[in-house]
Amino acid sequence: QVRLVESGGDLVQPGGSLRLSCAAGGRIFENSMGWYRQTPGKQRELVAAITIEGTPTYADSVKGRFTISRGDAQDTIYLEMSNLQPEDTGVYFCNRRYSPLYGWGQGTQVTVSS
Repeated sequence: QVRLVESGGDLVQPGGSLRLSCAAGGRIFENSMGWYRQTPGKQRELVAAITIEGTPTYADSVKGRFTISRGDAQDTIYLEMSNLQPEDTGVYFCNRRYSPLYGWGQGTQVTVSS
């Protein structure tokens, strides 16, 4: 069973940057992977995804500000976030891009506020 662990969230001011990480105990991610964002009252949304070959895609709301990448060992997924805005606040999760999904991890909280 895959246990996803997200980390790197924090409280930052608008315009700030963060780097999120996602790992699964050394397991290699052999599928397209994505970063999802959950905000109160909204459905969990996919904000960035990356194929096994390393091709990224982004939601319009984060394009140009977020960068998704894979670690060299293919066992970590990163999300570099820059120029963060209050609307980026939420709990960020990683998971497969396509079904069947893994069980969800605990996520990591990102709060953008002055």
